[in-house]
Amino acid sequence: MDESKPLKVRLTFSVILVGISLLFAAVVTDHWAVLSPSLEQNTTTCEAAHFGLWRLCTKRIFMQEQGAKERSCGPISLPGDHNCSYFKHFTPGETSEIFEVTTQKEYSISAAAIAIFSVGFAIIGTICVLLSFRKKRDYLLKPASMFYTFAGLCIIISVEVMRQSVKRMIDSKETAWIKYSYSWSFACACASFVLLFVCGIALLLIALPRFPQNPWETCMDAEPEH
Repeated sequence: MDESKPLKVRLTFSVILVGISLLFAAVVTDHWAVLSPSLEQNTTTCEAAHFGLWRLCTKRIFMQEQGAKERSCGPISLPGDHNCSYFKHFTPGETSEIFEVTTQKEYSISAAAIAIFSVGFAIIGTICVLLSFRKKRDYLLKPASMFYTFAGLCIIISVEVMRQSVKRMIDSKETAWIKYSYSWSFACACASFVLLFVCGIALLLIALPRFPQNPWETCMDAEPEH
């Protein structure tokens, strides 16, 4: 028996917990993408926006540099009037017409649903790992590793769906947004994919039985016949 296996499992699980924390941060926050509109001449304010899986937030920013040849709306961290509303297809009655018109509703719903699957897989995998810490339950590490791998794949698919959603929003002629950039929630989702996918594979390799180093080792470890 590999005496270092419990230590390897705990170290891998610690990294996985970091990935799960990043996953939760990405799912519940609304800083996946930041949108900037076209700017008119002699304007003193602009309305930037940022959104996530569930809601869209707009912010009216007072521009400071009015004499510059090239101006942009932002950064979003500048002070201004802030207003957030959940997407209309999640909360009927809320007003988010800008998002509804410029982006297909199916993209937003798909990204959110796939992210929820990712969270579910991560939770189930964590339950399996915690149960495996009890004696003679190491067999739960294999399904746990697969759940973590599936969680990583789901969140990266959600990232790609969101990326396509942003591109369609910018390319639409019915929107005022002309520039976009991805923000820290998007980075958290990408980082969680790397940690969950890689550590899921690592946990699977740790859970697999050790191959014999010598040809006679298997025969020596075999149980005697009664």
